[in-house]
Amino acid sequence: MNILDKIIADKYKEVALRKQLIPVKQLEQSVLFERKSPSLARALGTSASGIIAEHKRRSPSKATINNNLNVQDVASGYEQAGVCGMSVLTDGKYFGGSLDDLLMARAAAQLPLLRKEFVIDTYQILEAKAYGADVILLIAAVLTREEIKTLSEFAKSLGLDVLLEVHNLEELQKSVMPSLDMLGVNNRNLKTFEVSLETSKSLSAEIPDDFVKVSESGISSIEAIKALQPYGYKGFLIGENFMKTDDPGASATEFIKQLI
Repeated sequence: MNILDKIIADKYKEVALRKQLIPVKQLEQSVLFERKSPSLARALGTSASGIIAEHKRRSPSKATINNNLNVQDVASGYEQAGVCGMSVLTDGKYFGGSLDDLLMARAAAQLPLLRKEFVIDTYQILEAKAYGADVILLIAAVLTREEIKTLSEFAKSLGLDVLLEVHNLEELQKSVMPSLDMLGVNNRNLKTFEVSLETSKSLSAEIPDDFVKVSESGISSIEAIKALQPYGYKGFLIGENFMKTDDPGASATEFIKQLI
């Protein structure tokens, strides 16, 4: 079992438990459920920087990244920096996140929020909407084409954007469908955790122009973004680079200043 298999096996148990604790009706009655979500895809399409900045405390590959920060400070710092959107990790066991992080980020900022999660059930999409997310992530490596279709169409019915993440050509080919807004290429090999920007470069030509192209993982420099822009990438997910510092908002501000 690789790390992703372990995470998904645990996620099925976790979601089953959450469904028992909080009924769908309760999620649908959330104050935030009726809120109209801004589109991250649209924001990326017109942005000079395309930065999606992440809030991440730890990860299976890096252990602790930063446990000392208040998520509200991070969110408002990112917003002031002028990022296009913010990714909030809500997995607890492996990444130290929670849905409360999403709620606090929403309270502190107006920018589009992505619920970064291992989505395997429509229930998690209802949670995302109820806790203030505007975008959900679907990971092609753990979902069938049918599941991607069901989950993405459900998200669209709630007014949410959908970012689909792929790691290789096979995943991309099985996944392309009209209910997606953004196609993200993860430069990290899930089996070895090695990172290479070549993954984004080689897959770029295979992504239809109807979708906003996003590159994820291993983007820690201006040079990396400049190298990917000619391949049509409009979005760049940056996590550890900002979170490793004492002030992610200030780091993002400096980064964007140099970039544009």
